[in-house]
Formats: sequence, structure tokens, C-alpha cells
Amino acid sequence: MPKVVDPARRRQDVVAAVWRVVRRDGLDRASVRNVAREAGLSAGSLRHYFATQPELLAFTLRTIIERIETRIAAAPPADGDPRDRAARVLGELLPMDAERAAENHVWLAFTARALVDPDLRALCEEAHAALRSGCRALVASLAPGADTELETDRLHALVDGLAVHAALHPRTTTPARMRAAVSAHLDDLYRRP
Repeated sequence: MPKVVDPARRRQDVVAAVWRVVRRDGLDRASVRNVAREAGLSAGSLRHYFATQPELLAFTLRTIIERIETRIAAAPPADGDPRDRAARVLGELLPMDAERAAENHVWLAFTARALVDPDLRALCEEAHAALRSGCRALVASLAPGADTELETDRLHALVDGLAVHAALHPRTTTPARMRAAVSAHLDDLYRRP
């Protein structure tokens, strides 16, 4: 009897293999052949799920975006406290644990590649717009009278900067320091007239 394979599960296993290859060897080494080897598949088997490397990479990037969106949607409600809600949402965006640190590492590798890959650039632009929109909504809930665009820029830059620093300097940009930076920024924003 032939082995039954769950295609959705197999795609997630392949994405996990892409993450391992990217984190260990870099995005340039995430070829169909190398990823197939990492996933314990033949290149031909992997091509049943992803016909090309660009398709594989785009699916991997889309998976990161979906994981973040799912975590934010599942975040417990903040009982009407916009400051607490903002802290929870921002905490889901930052590499606060090993899983999110791995996600962040892979995301940053893809972001660099998006500078020269139009397909990845489109996905990165979509994620950038979603993050900016989310930051704008948080600013509007925390400081309705503030210069929304300026405060959106500041919050977005804080999140992006902390993510980059955490990837490059994890010993100094720890989860505790990221939480403290976010907290101080939100306190400042929330107290504005």
C-alpha cells in the first residue's frame, strides 16, 4: 500500500528545512537540492510541492508572515487597556524566544535578498505595509491627538531596529531589554497630551 502523505504537513516540513539551511549556511545555499537533502527528500520529491526555488522561497517567506499574523490574532485580549494590548502585539513581533529568534534570523536573510529579487520584494513590501498599518493602529489607540504619521514612523523604526539588533547582537539586545525599550516608548506615547 502506498504511503499517504499530507501535502500541507510536507510543505511545513520543507519550510522547516529551509529555515535550518538558511540559519546554518545562508540563504544562497537554500537550493532545491540542499533543502531536499535537509528535509530527507529527493529533489524530485520536493519538486512535487515546489516546482522552483523562487516558489519555495516565496512560500517560506509567506509562512513567516502567516505565523506572525496568527500569533497576533491569538494574543489574549488586554481587557480594554490599549497600552497593554500594544505591548502584547509588539511582543509577538520581536524575537523574544528561540522560535521567534529563528524566525527573525530567516526573515532578515530574506529581507536582504528582496533587494535583488522582485518576487520576494513584493512579499516584503506587503509585510512592511501590514506592520506599518499595525503600528499606525496602535499609535491611534494610544495617543489619538499625536502626529500619527510621525509616531507611526517612530514605533515602526523601534520594532525594526530591535529585531535587527537582536539578530546581530543577541547578548546585548535581550528579550528583557527589548521589553524595556518597548515599554518606555509606549509609556511615553501613552502619556502624550
